[in-house]
Amino acid sequence: MTRVVLSIGSNLGDRVAHLRAAVTAFADVLVAVSPVYETPPWGPVEQPAYLNAVLVVSADQAPAYWLGRAHAAERAAGRERDVRWGPRTLDVDVVDVGGTGSDDPALTLPHPRAHERAFVLRPWLDVEPSATLSGRPVADWLAEVGEAGVVRRDDVVLA
Repeated sequence: MTRVVLSIGSNLGDRVAHLRAAVTAFADVLVAVSPVYETPPWGPVEQPAYLNAVLVVSADQAPAYWLGRAHAAERAAGRERDVRWGPRTLDVDVVDVGGTGSDDPALTLPHPRAHERAFVLRPWLDVEPSATLSGRPVADWLAEVGEAGVVRRDDVVLA
């Protein structure tokens, strides 16, 4: 079985419901759900704060399969891709697929900016404390970028 790490986030509408819908969309292959974190938006567009979490799933499927499932979950939540790094009802990023590397423009693996994003690294460590990304411990990447603005929301439970 291949272990896959997905980052989920929402900053429009009922953010908790959108994250729960993502969990439901992957329920048949779900291994772990991280705690939820509230984080500032990423990128140059003014927008509300995000709720973020990480899902670990497992099945013997190619990376393209996971991208298709991620996009299907986003569409089900009403995601529109109007503005890069803009606000969204649901964002599902394929972060890592069993340590596989890919330069495919449709799905670069591991996710090309995951190592820069505390909103991916912090919740990932919660569910996989010994995780590695690009051959380096996720804890080391997180120590490098810091956790400023990443606030754990124990009042929000996804699973």
